[in-house]
Parts: sequence; structure tokens; C-alpha cells
Amino acid sequence: MEPVVGFNYGAGNHSELKNVYGKSKNIIFVTCLGMFILSEILSTPLAKLYVGYDDNLMKLTENAFRIYSVSFLIVGINIFASAFFTALNNGKVSAIISFTRTFAFQVIIVMVLPLIFGINGIWWATAVAETLTLFISVCFLVRQKNGYGY
Repeated sequence: MEPVVGFNYGAGNHSELKNVYGKSKNIIFVTCLGMFILSEILSTPLAKLYVGYDDNLMKLTENAFRIYSVSFLIVGINIFASAFFTALNNGKVSAIISFTRTFAFQVIIVMVLPLIFGINGIWWATAVAETLTLFISVCFLVRQKNGYGY
């Protein structure tokens, strides 16, 4: 997506930029939803494959995988937003999105949530960090829309 976005932005072809943006959003939505559904369906078989030798560990792994899979609903949007701004030659916004989702929010949340929710707080950390980053991504996408013509 990045080369196509970068080319069309550089060429001033805003109609194709809008087209690529719209198609990318649709593909990301379907892919994120598909990954979430597959993860929920396959959580038991995958847990059994790796830790089927211990029932307690298998239940813990299955539970963790189901919780973590919620992040799949959001992660694609944040990755897309970061890559999209990179393609638009806006490294600052791209870096802010990447930094918040992979470091800033992760560190804070992984330290706080287990104090509130116990072990499940660790598994929810990624989904919460991605959700917080989603707000940042959407704000940038909406605020920058007119300036880039997508």
C-alpha cells in the first residue's frame, strides 16, 4: 500500500489516493475481523497443540489467547495509519503512532492492569494499548484528511 499511496500523493492524484485509502480500510476491516474470528475458533486446538500435556496450563493458554485476540480487531488500523503517514512523507505522525502503540502505552498498561485484574491484566494490555492508540490514529487521520486529499 505504501508505494501506491506515496506515488499517488507525489503525483497529486487525489482521486486515486482516496480510492486506495478506501480499499485499504475495507481490506483491513475484513482481515482484522477474520483474524479475531480465527483466533477465537482456533484457541483451543492451538493451546492443545503446544501445552496439551498439562490441563491447567492449557486452560491458562486458551484464556490468554482469547483475551489477546481482541487486539486483532484494532491492530491493523494502527499499523495502517502509521504506514499511511509514512507513505505521505509524514514521519513525525507515523512515529507518534508507532511509539504509542508499541512502547508508551504498553509499558504503562502492562504495569497497571495486572494490579487491577491480576494475570488477565497482562493479556488485556495489548488490546488496551491498541485501543488508546486507535484514538490517536483516528484523530490524525481525520485532522490530516483535507491536507493530503484522501
